[in-house]
Amino acid sequence: MGAAPKTELIAPTRRAFLRGGLATSALLATGQWGFPSAWAQPADPGTLFAGPMQGYLAARSAVVWLQTPGAAEVALEYAPEDRPDDKKRTAVRRTDASGQFCAHLVMDDLAPGTRYRTVALVNGKAAADRAIVVRTQPIWLFRGPPPDVTVLTGSCAYVNDPAFDRPGKPYGGGYDIYGPMTQERADLMVWLGDNLYYREVDCQSPQGMALRYRQQRGFAPLDAFLRSTPQVAIWDDHDYGPNDSDASFEFKNASLDLFKTYWANPTYGVGDVAGVFTKTSLADADIFLLDDRWWRSADATSPGERGKVMFGPAQMRWLKNALLHSRARFKIVAAGGQLFNDDDAYEGWNQFPLERADFMGWLQQYRIPGLVFLSGDRHISELIRYPRPIYGGKRDYPLCEFTCSPLNSGPAKGDGDPNRVAGTLVTERNYGVLKLSGEGKNRTLALMTKSVDGKVLWSHTLGLADLGWD
Repeated sequence: MGAAPKTELIAPTRRAFLRGGLATSALLATGQWGFPSAWAQPADPGTLFAGPMQGYLAARSAVVWLQTPGAAEVALEYAPEDRPDDKKRTAVRRTDASGQFCAHLVMDDLAPGTRYRTVALVNGKAAADRAIVVRTQPIWLFRGPPPDVTVLTGSCAYVNDPAFDRPGKPYGGGYDIYGPMTQERADLMVWLGDNLYYREVDCQSPQGMALRYRQQRGFAPLDAFLRSTPQVAIWDDHDYGPNDSDASFEFKNASLDLFKTYWANPTYGVGDVAGVFTKTSLADADIFLLDDRWWRSADATSPGERGKVMFGPAQMRWLKNALLHSRARFKIVAAGGQLFNDDDAYEGWNQFPLERADFMGWLQQYRIPGLVFLSGDRHISELIRYPRPIYGGKRDYPLCEFTCSPLNSGPAKGDGDPNRVAGTLVTERNYGVLKLSGEGKNRTLALMTKSVDGKVLWSHTLGLADLGWD
Protein backbone atom coordinates (compact mmCIF):
# COMPACT_ATOMS: atom_id res chain seq x y z
CA MET A 1 0.00 0.00 0.00
CA GLY A 2 3.05 2.26 -0.22
CA ALA A 3 3.96 4.65 -3.00
CA ALA A 4 4.08 3.09 -6.44
CA PRO A 5 7.40 3.02 -8.30
CA LYS A 6 8.00 6.11 -10.39
CA THR A 7 7.67 4.18 -13.62
CA GLU A 8 4.13 3.19 -12.65
CA LEU A 9 3.16 6.74 -11.80
CA ILE A 10 4.22 8.14 -15.15
CA ALA A 11 2.87 5.24 -17.23
CA PRO A 12 -0.70 6.63 -17.54
CA THR A 13 0.49 9.63 -19.54
CA ARG A 14 3.26 7.99 -21.57
CA ARG A 15 1.29 7.38 -24.74
CA ALA A 16 -0.71 10.58 -24.36
CA PHE A 17 2.39 12.53 -25.32
CA LEU A 18 3.23 10.72 -28.54
CA ARG A 19 2.12 13.71 -30.55
CA GLY A 20 5.03 15.97 -29.69
CA GLY A 21 6.15 15.66 -26.09
CA LEU A 22 3.22 17.38 -24.41
CA ALA A 23 3.82 18.41 -20.80
CA THR A 24 1.42 17.38 -18.04
CA SER A 25 0.19 20.97 -17.80
CA ALA A 26 -1.12 20.61 -21.35
CA LEU A 27 -3.87 18.38 -19.98
CA LEU A 28 -5.49 21.58 -18.75
CA ALA A 29 -5.26 23.32 -22.12
CA THR A 30 -8.19 21.40 -23.41
CA GLY A 31 -10.03 21.43 -26.67
CA GLN A 32 -13.19 19.56 -27.63
CA TRP A 33 -14.20 17.05 -24.96
CA GLY A 34 -11.18 17.92 -22.90
CA PHE A 35 -8.44 16.94 -25.35
CA PRO A 36 -5.49 19.26 -26.10
CA SER A 37 -5.62 20.41 -29.70
CA ALA A 38 -2.39 18.53 -30.46
CA TRP A 39 -4.20 15.25 -29.88
CA ALA A 40 -6.49 16.02 -32.81
CA GLN A 41 -3.57 15.78 -35.23
CA PRO A 42 -3.57 12.64 -37.37
CA ALA A 43 -2.25 9.56 -35.60
CA ASP A 44 0.93 8.05 -36.98
CA PRO A 45 0.24 4.96 -39.15
CA GLY A 46 0.17 1.78 -37.09
CA THR A 47 0.02 3.66 -33.78
CA LEU A 48 -2.59 2.97 -31.10
CA PHE A 49 -3.10 4.75 -27.80
CA ALA A 50 -4.94 1.82 -26.15
CA GLY A 51 -6.39 -1.53 -27.12
CA PRO A 52 -7.50 -3.43 -29.07
CA MET A 53 -9.84 -4.64 -26.31
CA GLN A 54 -12.32 -7.43 -26.83
CA GLY A 55 -15.82 -6.58 -25.66
CA TYR A 56 -18.95 -8.62 -26.25
CA LEU A 57 -18.15 -11.90 -28.02
CA ALA A 58 -20.84 -14.10 -29.54
CA ALA A 59 -20.64 -17.26 -31.62
CA ARG A 60 -20.78 -15.46 -34.95
CA SER A 61 -19.60 -11.92 -34.20
CA ALA A 62 -17.35 -9.92 -31.92
CA VAL A 63 -17.00 -6.26 -30.90
CA VAL A 64 -13.49 -4.88 -30.46
CA TRP A 65 -12.67 -1.46 -28.97
CA LEU A 66 -9.58 0.62 -29.61
CA GLN A 67 -8.32 4.17 -29.17
CA THR A 68 -5.89 6.15 -31.29
CA PRO A 69 -3.65 9.03 -30.11
CA GLY A 70 -5.24 11.35 -32.68
CA ALA A 71 -7.60 11.29 -35.64
CA ALA A 72 -7.22 8.15 -37.75
CA GLU A 73 -8.91 5.69 -40.06
CA VAL A 74 -9.06 2.29 -38.35
CA ALA A 75 -10.13 -1.25 -39.17
CA LEU A 76 -9.40 -4.81 -38.09
CA GLU A 77 -7.82 -7.55 -40.16
CA TYR A 78 -8.47 -11.07 -38.91
CA ALA A 79 -8.08 -14.70 -39.90
CA PRO A 80 -8.51 -18.10 -38.20
CA GLU A 81 -5.27 -19.15 -36.55
CA ASP A 82 -5.25 -22.40 -38.53
CA ARG A 83 -5.98 -20.57 -41.83
CA PRO A 84 -3.82 -17.43 -41.71
CA ASP A 85 -4.32 -16.67 -45.40
CA ASP A 86 -8.12 -16.55 -45.05
CA LYS A 87 -8.14 -12.88 -44.07
CA LYS A 88 -11.09 -10.54 -43.71
CA ARG A 89 -11.42 -6.90 -42.76
CA THR A 90 -14.02 -4.93 -40.88
CA ALA A 91 -15.50 -1.74 -42.22
CA VAL A 92 -13.23 1.28 -41.84
CA ARG A 93 -14.12 3.74 -39.07
CA ARG A 94 -12.69 7.20 -38.44
CA THR A 95 -11.73 8.21 -34.92
CA ASP A 96 -12.05 11.87 -33.93
CA ALA A 97 -12.10 14.14 -30.91
CA SER A 98 -15.90 14.07 -30.57
CA GLY A 99 -15.71 10.31 -30.00
CA GLN A 100 -12.60 10.38 -27.76
CA PHE A 101 -10.62 8.94 -30.71
CA CYS A 102 -12.28 5.60 -29.89
CA ALA A 103 -13.89 3.09 -32.22
CA HIS A 104 -16.04 -0.02 -31.80
CA LEU A 105 -15.27 -2.37 -34.68
CA VAL A 106 -17.55 -5.32 -35.43
CA MET A 107 -16.14 -8.60 -36.70
CA ASP A 108 -19.00 -10.55 -38.29
CA ASP A 109 -19.63 -13.72 -40.28
CA LEU A 110 -17.38 -15.58 -37.84
CA ALA A 111 -17.29 -19.33 -37.24
CA PRO A 112 -18.33 -20.51 -33.76
CA GLY A 113 -15.64 -21.92 -31.49
CA THR A 114 -12.81 -20.46 -33.55
CA ARG A 115 -9.68 -18.50 -32.64
CA TYR A 116 -8.99 -15.49 -34.85
CA ARG A 117 -5.69 -13.66 -34.92
CA THR A 118 -6.72 -10.03 -35.09
CA VAL A 119 -4.62 -6.97 -35.94
CA ALA A 120 -5.69 -3.32 -35.88
CA LEU A 121 -4.97 -1.20 -38.94
CA VAL A 122 -4.33 2.49 -38.23
CA ASN A 123 -4.16 4.75 -41.27
CA GLY A 124 -3.53 1.66 -43.37
CA LYS A 125 -0.66 0.24 -41.34
CA ALA A 126 -0.90 -2.77 -39.01
CA ALA A 127 -0.27 -2.30 -35.29
CA ALA A 128 1.39 -5.71 -35.39
CA ASP A 129 2.87 -5.54 -31.89
CA ARG A 130 -0.68 -5.38 -30.50
CA ALA A 131 -2.24 -8.38 -32.20
CA ILE A 132 -4.89 -10.18 -30.16
CA VAL A 133 -6.69 -13.52 -30.38
CA VAL A 134 -10.49 -13.35 -30.54
CA ARG A 135 -12.17 -16.61 -29.49
CA THR A 136 -15.79 -16.95 -30.56
CA GLN A 137 -18.22 -18.86 -28.38
CA PRO A 138 -18.78 -22.49 -29.41
CA ILE A 139 -22.13 -24.01 -30.33
CA TRP A 140 -22.91 -26.60 -27.66
CA LEU A 141 -26.62 -26.36 -26.79
CA PHE A 142 -28.53 -29.45 -28.02
CA ARG A 143 -25.21 -30.89 -29.17
CA GLY A 144 -23.29 -31.80 -26.04
CA PRO A 145 -22.28 -30.67 -22.57
CA PRO A 146 -21.50 -27.00 -21.91
CA PRO A 147 -17.82 -26.08 -22.09
CA ASP A 148 -15.73 -25.39 -19.01
CA VAL A 149 -15.18 -21.63 -18.72
CA THR A 150 -13.36 -19.17 -16.49
CA VAL A 151 -14.67 -15.72 -15.55
CA LEU A 152 -12.62 -13.08 -13.75
CA THR A 153 -14.12 -10.30 -11.69
CA GLY A 154 -13.06 -7.33 -9.59
CA SER A 155 -13.69 -3.67 -8.78
CA CYS A 156 -12.05 -0.50 -7.46
CA ALA A 157 -9.17 0.15 -9.88
CA TYR A 158 -7.40 3.31 -8.71
CA VAL A 159 -4.42 4.53 -10.73
CA ASN A 160 -2.35 7.22 -9.00
CA ASP A 161 -2.20 10.66 -10.62
CA PRO A 162 -0.26 12.89 -8.18
CA ALA A 163 -1.26 16.17 -9.83
CA PHE A 164 -4.92 15.55 -8.98
CA ASP A 165 -4.84 13.11 -6.07
CA ARG A 166 -5.42 14.17 -2.48
CA PRO A 167 -2.22 14.99 -0.59
CA GLY A 168 -0.58 12.26 1.42
CA LYS A 169 0.15 8.60 0.94
CA PRO A 170 -0.72 7.36 -2.58
CA TYR A 171 -4.05 5.53 -2.56
CA GLY A 172 -3.44 3.27 -5.55
CA GLY A 173 -1.02 0.40 -6.03
CA GLY A 174 -0.71 -3.31 -6.64
CA TYR A 175 -0.58 -2.84 -10.40
CA ASP A 176 1.26 -6.14 -10.77
CA ILE A 177 -2.15 -7.78 -10.34
CA TYR A 178 -2.82 -7.48 -14.08
CA GLY A 179 0.01 -9.90 -14.86
CA PRO A 180 -1.59 -12.92 -13.15
CA MET A 181 -5.00 -11.86 -14.42
CA THR A 182 -3.65 -11.90 -17.97
CA GLN A 183 -2.10 -15.33 -17.41
CA GLU A 184 -5.51 -16.75 -16.41
CA ARG A 185 -6.46 -16.74 -20.12
CA ALA A 186 -10.04 -16.31 -18.95
CA ASP A 187 -13.09 -16.37 -21.16
CA LEU A 188 -14.48 -13.13 -19.70
CA MET A 189 -13.74 -10.33 -17.23
CA VAL A 190 -16.68 -8.72 -15.41
CA TRP A 191 -15.83 -5.28 -14.01
CA LEU A 192 -17.99 -4.55 -10.96
CA GLY A 193 -17.69 -0.77 -10.84
CA ASP A 194 -15.28 1.90 -9.65
CA ASN A 195 -13.35 0.80 -12.71
CA LEU A 196 -11.71 4.20 -12.51
CA TYR A 197 -11.90 6.98 -9.94
CA TYR A 198 -13.01 10.43 -10.97
CA ARG A 199 -11.17 12.98 -8.88
CA GLU A 200 -13.15 15.87 -7.39
CA VAL A 201 -12.03 18.28 -10.11
CA ASP A 202 -12.89 15.77 -12.85
CA CYS A 203 -16.58 15.83 -11.89
CA GLN A 204 -16.82 19.57 -12.42
CA SER A 205 -17.22 19.03 -16.18
CA PRO A 206 -17.65 16.33 -18.83
CA GLN A 207 -14.26 17.38 -20.18
CA GLY A 208 -12.57 16.52 -16.89
CA MET A 209 -14.34 13.16 -16.81
CA ALA A 210 -13.18 12.43 -20.36
CA LEU A 211 -9.58 13.14 -19.43
CA ARG A 212 -9.79 10.66 -16.54
CA TYR A 213 -10.96 7.90 -18.87
CA ARG A 214 -8.12 8.58 -21.28
CA GLN A 215 -5.57 8.65 -18.47
CA GLN A 216 -6.77 5.28 -17.16
CA ARG A 217 -6.81 3.56 -20.54
CA GLY A 218 -3.29 4.74 -21.29
CA PHE A 219 -1.96 2.94 -18.21
CA ALA A 220 0.32 0.22 -19.59
CA PRO A 221 -0.33 -2.65 -17.09
CA LEU A 222 -4.09 -2.26 -17.43
CA ASP A 223 -3.93 -1.89 -21.21
CA ALA A 224 -2.03 -5.19 -21.52
CA PHE A 225 -4.75 -6.99 -19.56
CA LEU A 226 -7.57 -5.39 -21.55
CA ARG A 227 -5.99 -6.74 -24.73
CA SER A 228 -5.78 -10.27 -23.35
CA THR A 229 -9.34 -11.04 -22.25
CA PRO A 230 -12.92 -10.21 -23.31
CA GLN A 231 -14.33 -7.45 -21.07
CA VAL A 232 -17.80 -6.33 -19.92
CA ALA A 233 -18.52 -3.79 -17.19
CA ILE A 234 -20.96 -2.01 -14.93
CA TRP A 235 -20.26 1.11 -12.90
CA ASP A 236 -20.49 2.28 -9.31
CA ASP A 237 -20.21 5.76 -7.87
CA HIS A 238 -16.58 6.64 -8.66
CA ASP A 239 -16.81 5.90 -12.39
CA TYR A 240 -20.34 7.33 -12.61
CA GLY A 241 -19.78 10.60 -10.78
CA PRO A 242 -18.77 11.92 -7.36
CA ASN A 243 -18.50 9.76 -4.25
CA ASP A 244 -21.89 8.25 -3.29
CA SER A 245 -23.52 9.86 -6.33
CA ASP A 246 -27.12 9.17 -7.28
CA ALA A 247 -29.74 9.97 -9.94
CA SER A 248 -29.33 13.71 -9.32
CA PHE A 249 -25.79 13.90 -10.78
CA GLU A 250 -25.97 16.77 -13.26
CA PHE A 251 -23.53 15.22 -15.75
CA LYS A 252 -25.01 11.73 -15.73
CA ASN A 253 -25.80 11.86 -19.45
CA ALA A 254 -22.18 12.71 -20.26
CA SER A 255 -21.06 9.94 -17.90
CA LEU A 256 -23.24 7.42 -19.73
CA ASP A 257 -21.90 8.59 -23.08
CA LEU A 258 -18.34 8.08 -21.83
CA PHE A 259 -19.16 4.62 -20.49
CA LYS A 260 -20.63 3.61 -23.85
CA THR A 261 -17.60 5.03 -25.61
CA TYR A 262 -14.98 3.21 -23.53
CA TRP A 263 -16.69 -0.15 -22.92
CA ALA A 264 -18.09 -2.61 -25.47
CA ASN A 265 -21.03 -4.24 -23.68
CA PRO A 266 -23.82 -6.08 -25.54
CA THR A 267 -26.30 -3.25 -24.75
CA TYR A 268 -26.82 -0.31 -22.39
CA GLY A 269 -30.26 -0.25 -20.81
CA VAL A 270 -33.29 -1.53 -22.69
CA GLY A 271 -35.93 0.26 -24.75
CA ASP A 272 -36.43 3.73 -23.28
CA VAL A 273 -35.01 2.70 -19.89
CA ALA A 274 -31.55 4.26 -19.66
CA GLY A 275 -28.52 2.99 -17.77
CA VAL A 276 -25.67 0.53 -18.18
CA PHE A 277 -27.60 -2.63 -17.27
CA THR A 278 -27.48 -5.53 -19.71
CA LYS A 279 -27.13 -9.30 -19.98
CA THR A 280 -24.48 -11.53 -21.48
CA SER A 281 -24.22 -15.31 -21.69
CA LEU A 282 -21.30 -17.72 -21.48
CA ALA A 283 -21.63 -21.51 -21.60
CA ASP A 284 -24.57 -22.40 -19.32
CA ALA A 285 -24.46 -19.10 -17.40
CA ASP A 286 -26.48 -15.95 -17.95
CA ILE A 287 -24.84 -12.89 -16.40
CA PHE A 288 -27.19 -10.05 -15.49
CA LEU A 289 -25.29 -6.77 -15.11
CA LEU A 290 -27.16 -4.17 -13.04
CA ASP A 291 -26.93 -0.37 -12.78
CA ASP A 292 -27.03 0.82 -9.16
CA ARG A 293 -26.53 4.55 -9.90
CA TRP A 294 -28.63 5.89 -12.76
CA TRP A 295 -31.99 5.48 -10.96
CA ARG A 296 -30.67 5.62 -7.39
CA SER A 297 -32.37 7.69 -4.70
CA ALA A 298 -30.22 9.87 -2.44
CA ASP A 299 -28.68 7.94 0.43
CA ALA A 300 -30.16 10.49 2.84
CA THR A 301 -33.70 9.49 1.88
CA SER A 302 -35.45 7.76 4.78
CA PRO A 303 -35.03 3.96 4.47
CA GLY A 304 -38.75 3.43 4.98
CA GLU A 305 -39.80 5.79 2.20
CA ARG A 306 -41.57 3.77 -0.46
CA GLY A 307 -39.91 5.58 -3.34
CA LYS A 308 -36.36 4.96 -2.12
CA VAL A 309 -34.71 2.74 -4.73
CA MET A 310 -31.24 1.55 -5.65
CA PHE A 311 -32.16 0.07 -9.04
CA GLY A 312 -35.58 1.55 -9.80
CA PRO A 313 -38.89 -0.07 -10.82
CA ALA A 314 -38.18 -0.25 -14.55
CA GLN A 315 -34.82 -1.98 -14.13
CA MET A 316 -36.25 -4.38 -11.57
CA ARG A 317 -39.08 -5.30 -13.95
CA TRP A 318 -36.47 -6.04 -16.59
CA LEU A 319 -34.45 -8.20 -14.19
CA LYS A 320 -37.47 -10.21 -13.04
CA ASN A 321 -38.62 -10.86 -16.59
CA ALA A 322 -35.10 -11.75 -17.68
CA LEU A 323 -34.67 -14.21 -14.81
CA LEU A 324 -38.01 -15.86 -15.60
CA HIS A 325 -37.03 -16.13 -19.25
CA SER A 326 -33.57 -17.52 -18.54
CA ARG A 327 -32.99 -21.24 -19.05
CA ALA A 328 -29.39 -21.01 -17.89
CA ARG A 329 -28.21 -23.38 -15.19
CA PHE A 330 -26.32 -20.53 -13.51
CA LYS A 331 -27.89 -17.08 -13.22
CA ILE A 332 -25.22 -14.64 -12.08
CA VAL A 333 -26.52 -11.22 -11.00
CA ALA A 334 -23.86 -8.50 -10.68
CA ALA A 335 -24.19 -5.10 -9.02
CA GLY A 336 -21.76 -2.37 -8.03
CA GLY A 337 -22.74 -2.35 -4.33
CA GLN A 338 -23.39 -5.11 -1.83
CA LEU A 339 -26.82 -6.71 -1.79
CA PHE A 340 -27.07 -8.99 1.24
CA ASN A 341 -24.73 -7.55 3.87
CA ASP A 342 -27.05 -6.52 6.70
CA ASP A 343 -24.22 -4.85 8.63
CA ASP A 344 -23.38 -2.47 5.79
CA ALA A 345 -23.64 1.03 7.23
CA TYR A 346 -22.63 2.64 3.95
CA GLU A 347 -24.29 2.04 0.60
CA GLY A 348 -25.58 -1.53 0.50
CA TRP A 349 -29.03 -2.67 -0.62
CA ASN A 350 -29.90 -3.06 3.06
CA GLN A 351 -30.28 0.74 3.04
CA PHE A 352 -33.11 0.31 0.52
CA PRO A 353 -35.21 -2.20 2.49
CA LEU A 354 -38.52 -1.92 0.64
CA GLU A 355 -37.03 -2.47 -2.80
CA ARG A 356 -34.96 -5.40 -1.53
CA ALA A 357 -37.94 -6.93 0.33
CA ASP A 358 -40.04 -6.75 -2.83
CA PHE A 359 -37.38 -8.66 -4.77
CA MET A 360 -36.97 -11.24 -2.03
CA GLY A 361 -40.71 -11.82 -1.91
CA TRP A 362 -40.73 -12.25 -5.68
CA LEU A 363 -37.94 -14.82 -5.43
CA GLN A 364 -39.94 -16.78 -2.88
CA GLN A 365 -42.94 -16.80 -5.20
CA TYR A 366 -41.09 -17.99 -8.31
CA ARG A 367 -38.35 -20.14 -6.72
CA ILE A 368 -35.71 -19.21 -9.30
CA PRO A 369 -32.90 -21.83 -9.22
CA GLY A 370 -29.25 -21.21 -9.98
CA LEU A 371 -28.85 -17.71 -8.54
CA VAL A 372 -25.42 -16.38 -7.58
CA PHE A 373 -24.66 -12.69 -6.90
CA LEU A 374 -21.54 -10.59 -7.50
CA SER A 375 -20.72 -7.20 -6.01
CA GLY A 376 -17.82 -4.81 -5.47
CA ASP A 377 -17.36 -1.40 -3.84
CA ARG A 378 -16.38 -2.33 -0.28
CA HIS A 379 -12.57 -2.58 -0.61
CA ILE A 380 -12.74 -6.08 0.83
CA SER A 381 -13.60 -9.47 -0.62
CA GLU A 382 -15.90 -11.95 1.08
CA LEU A 383 -18.45 -14.65 0.42
CA ILE A 384 -21.91 -14.01 1.87
CA ARG A 385 -24.34 -16.84 2.49
CA TYR A 386 -27.76 -15.22 2.99
CA PRO A 387 -30.36 -17.51 4.59
CA ARG A 388 -33.96 -17.47 3.42
CA PRO A 389 -37.16 -18.45 5.22
CA ILE A 390 -39.28 -21.57 4.84
CA TYR A 391 -41.84 -21.09 2.10
CA GLY A 392 -44.47 -23.62 1.06
CA GLY A 393 -43.12 -26.10 3.60
CA LYS A 394 -39.60 -25.95 2.18
CA ARG A 395 -36.65 -23.72 2.96
CA ASP A 396 -35.31 -21.93 -0.09
CA TYR A 397 -31.62 -22.39 -0.78
CA PRO A 398 -29.43 -19.61 0.72
CA LEU A 399 -28.27 -16.90 -1.64
CA CYS A 400 -24.52 -16.64 -2.21
CA GLU A 401 -22.98 -13.24 -2.89
CA PHE A 402 -19.34 -12.95 -3.89
CA THR A 403 -18.01 -9.47 -3.11
CA CYS A 404 -14.70 -8.77 -4.87
CA SER A 405 -12.67 -5.61 -4.14
CA PRO A 406 -10.22 -3.89 -4.44
CA LEU A 407 -8.00 -4.32 -7.46
CA ASN A 408 -5.82 -1.21 -7.02
CA SER A 409 -7.44 1.09 -4.46
CA GLY A 410 -6.67 1.00 -0.74
CA PRO A 411 -7.99 -2.10 1.10
CA ALA A 412 -10.34 -1.79 4.09
CA LYS A 413 -10.78 -3.84 7.27
CA GLY A 414 -14.35 -5.05 6.74
CA ASP A 415 -17.35 -4.93 9.05
CA GLY A 416 -19.28 -7.39 11.18
CA ASP A 417 -21.27 -8.94 8.34
CA PRO A 418 -23.29 -11.64 10.13
CA ASN A 419 -23.71 -13.72 6.97
CA ARG A 420 -20.05 -13.86 5.94
CA VAL A 421 -18.75 -17.38 5.28
CA ALA A 422 -15.96 -18.04 7.75
CA GLY A 423 -12.47 -17.69 6.31
CA THR A 424 -13.47 -15.64 3.25
CA LEU A 425 -12.75 -12.08 4.43
CA VAL A 426 -9.83 -10.64 2.41
CA THR A 427 -8.37 -7.27 3.35
CA GLU A 428 -5.70 -6.95 0.66
CA ARG A 429 -5.79 -6.19 -3.04
CA ASN A 430 -7.18 -9.14 -4.96
CA TYR A 431 -9.24 -10.39 -7.90
CA GLY A 432 -11.97 -12.99 -8.20
CA VAL A 433 -12.25 -16.13 -10.31
CA LEU A 434 -15.38 -18.11 -11.21
CA LYS A 435 -14.89 -21.51 -12.84
CA LEU A 436 -17.74 -23.49 -14.39
CA SER A 437 -16.78 -27.10 -14.93
CA GLY A 438 -18.08 -30.66 -15.05
CA GLU A 439 -20.97 -32.35 -16.82
CA GLY A 440 -24.56 -33.18 -15.99
CA LYS A 441 -25.37 -33.41 -12.29
CA ASN A 442 -21.67 -32.97 -11.49
CA ARG A 443 -21.55 -29.47 -12.94
CA THR A 444 -20.10 -27.01 -10.39
CA LEU A 445 -19.30 -23.34 -9.92
CA ALA A 446 -16.04 -22.69 -8.07
CA LEU A 447 -15.54 -19.24 -6.54
CA MET A 448 -12.11 -18.12 -5.45
CA THR A 449 -10.19 -15.02 -4.44
CA LYS A 450 -6.61 -14.59 -5.63
CA SER A 451 -3.88 -12.26 -4.43
CA VAL A 452 -1.96 -9.66 -6.43
CA ASP A 453 0.55 -12.38 -7.37
CA GLY A 454 -2.15 -14.88 -8.35
CA LYS A 455 -2.15 -17.12 -5.25
CA VAL A 456 -5.45 -18.60 -4.10
CA LEU A 457 -6.55 -16.99 -0.81
CA TRP A 458 -9.77 -19.02 -0.49
CA SER A 459 -11.97 -21.21 -2.64
CA HIS A 460 -15.58 -22.32 -2.32
CA THR A 461 -17.43 -24.69 -4.67
CA LEU A 462 -21.17 -24.69 -5.29
CA GLY A 463 -22.90 -27.74 -6.69
CA LEU A 464 -26.27 -27.74 -8.41
CA ALA A 465 -28.05 -28.84 -5.23
CA ASP A 466 -26.61 -25.78 -3.44
CA LEU A 467 -28.40 -23.57 -5.96
CA GLY A 468 -31.87 -25.06 -5.76
CA TRP A 469 -31.63 -27.60 -8.58
CA ASP A 470 -33.34 -30.78 -7.44
